Amino acid sequence: MTGATRQAVVIGAGIGGLSAAMRLAHAGLSVTVLDMAAGPGGKMRTRDSVAGPVDIGPTVMTLKGMFETLFADVGARLSDHVTLIPDEILARHHWRDGSTLDLFHDPERSAAALRDFGGARAETQFRRFSDRARRLFEAFEGPVMLAQKPSLPALTAHVLKNPALIPAMAPGRSLAASLSSQFTDPRLRQLFGRYATYVGGSPYLSPAVLGLIWHSEASGVWRVEGGMHRLAQAMQRLAQDKGARFRFNARAARIEQQDGQVCAVHLEDGTRIPADLIVFNGDPKALVDGHLGQGPAAAVPRNGVEARSLSAFVWGFAATPAGVELAHHNVFFCTDPKREFDDLAAGRMPADGTLYVCAQDRGGDAPQGPERFEIILNGPPGHPSTPEDAYRCRTHTFETLARMGLRFSPTPDITALTMPGDFDRAFPASDGSLYGLSPHGMMATFQRPTARTTLRGLYLAGGGAHPGAGIPMACLSGQHAAAAILSDLASTSTSRRTATPGGMSTGSATMASARSPSSAS
Repeated sequence: MTGATRQAVVIGAGIGGLSAAMRLAHAGLSVTVLDMAAGPGGKMRTRDSVAGPVDIGPTVMTLKGMFETLFADVGARLSDHVTLIPDEILARHHWRDGSTLDLFHDPERSAAALRDFGGARAETQFRRFSDRARRLFEAFEGPVMLAQKPSLPALTAHVLKNPALIPAMAPGRSLAASLSSQFTDPRLRQLFGRYATYVGGSPYLSPAVLGLIWHSEASGVWRVEGGMHRLAQAMQRLAQDKGARFRFNARAARIEQQDGQVCAVHLEDGTRIPADLIVFNGDPKALVDGHLGQGPAAAVPRNGVEARSLSAFVWGFAATPAGVELAHHNVFFCTDPKREFDDLAAGRMPADGTLYVCAQDRGGDAPQGPERFEIILNGPPGHPSTPEDAYRCRTHTFETLARMGLRFSPTPDITALTMPGDFDRAFPASDGSLYGLSPHGMMATFQRPTARTTLRGLYLAGGGAHPGAGIPMACLSGQHAAAAILSDLASTSTSRRTATPGGMSTGSATMASARSPSSAS
């Protein structure tokens, strides 16, 4: 770098913070990463079990090209650090009437499955929907996702050059309303409406454009051998190889500033860590609410954090399953999706909610003995999460699955459950929201905070910042933060400039993986 080595402090070792730390350390900055947890990963967490660590966060990698870009940007190869296993079955879906549907990485197998499931009309509608999702994804990729600051004028210009996108975007319509005109079968409306929950939204309130999420998953999903947490550990090791230092069980209490510029981070134990720049990889609402001092509180617009996305009730346990033949990813749908999301909108645990079951040891050879499972029920943000709620959730979850043919031995007790209130305590000021700003409304994408804040030297990364939720987007947020920092340092430096090792890729983040024949969590 120019002159004296710049001191960068990254608050939070989630995927966004790790992505930024890797790039900044590779660029020659002195990087210190702080996290209040005992290890890296943020929401990519684990719980111990008799069968080994159980992932209780993200369960799948989509858009793996973003991670290939990250590792290439620091002179490494993703495949040298983690082993990725492609899932041929994207998910196995179950309805209360006993019908099932597998969707596949191979689009022709999915189309054939749709034909068997709902006839020629369902196949035709699915092919049209998939083409629409692809066109929307490609339209939003450049001016929105890959841009450091999403540009409404750039997106508008692109749409005006391609007016066929306008009916695909269905401006002013919700995802649920759009799907009602695309699919005759209500089961398929329910299935593809569920993708709004990938970014913490309701299909009845989220814009129709969120149908593009299907394309990100259809482009391929991968498991990480050993569990998703291995990805965070690999990112930490590589950042350390580049010179970054990590301090865990270290909670940031205050960001110090002088003359409108950040200058240090103070920990709860009184330690002061000097900083020329800071990357905040926590929920931006923590800044707005003053958790790190009054100075940073004005650095992020309140409308970028106020409306909260969904939370969840998450089970993580080991048991022996019986009954239903499971894939790695399984969805057990509720009877009435409108009732489920009405309950969530009213701040209630759904009386009858859809359950996602990740059978973490499925997808290869048949496992022997207890298997690891993660089960997710959508929950409202700000939920008080009492012990009574835990028992009610246990009853709903396991009695519902039993009625649909899936049983576990033993049935886990409530110590295996993480509730919205637990997420709020683990991620301060989040209200338990797992995805930051709610995606509801056409302008939500453009209200989300970007990498640069109004406080000099303070930057954002993570799912609460642009481009949003899910591990590929969090990874991309770290790229945006690092690029903004290096650009700002170059433009403000008064010393002789020297070469910076490595570089920042500006190519398509989806790379080859998204150009497959046919990708959020």
